[in-house]
Amino acid sequence: MRRLFKLPPQIVRLVLLTIGIVTVYCTARFFLTPPTFAQYGWFRGDALAEIAAREPVHAGKKACDECHSEEYQKVAKFEHKTVSCEACHGVGKPHADNPDTPIAKLAFSRCVRCHEADPSRPKWLKQINSRNHYTGQRCTECHIPHQPNEVP
Repeated sequence: MRRLFKLPPQIVRLVLLTIGIVTVYCTARFFLTPPTFAQYGWFRGDALAEIAAREPVHAGKKACDECHSEEYQKVAKFEHKTVSCEACHGVGKPHADNPDTPIAKLAFSRCVRCHEADPSRPKWLKQINSRNHYTGQRCTECHIPHQPNEVP
């Protein structure tokens, strides 16, 4: 019997290897990809229901304004007006539901999270090099968080 294509053996092995890899990939994809994948683009469709079922942890600015309206009004007048209370104080839903539950105090890490010098941040955002700026323990020793340009 005469062969239709006379290929070198290394090419035949390469073609067989490619066919094997593609077969393994397709089989793994069939069994490992969730059925709702790609229902909404490159996302799992079931993920929406899972995310919606989560318990909310943020209370929102409105909840803060209900009890801390004086502080809320101060913040609304100064540079941090676009920042939510929970961005600095942490999640507030437990505190909003039960005011006896303490909410996080401001810490150094909360300030430098936004204000540490980073060339990728926009120039309008005030940035510092925390090693050179101040060696104290707390930013609030020199700055009032709700009125950052005011001196205590």
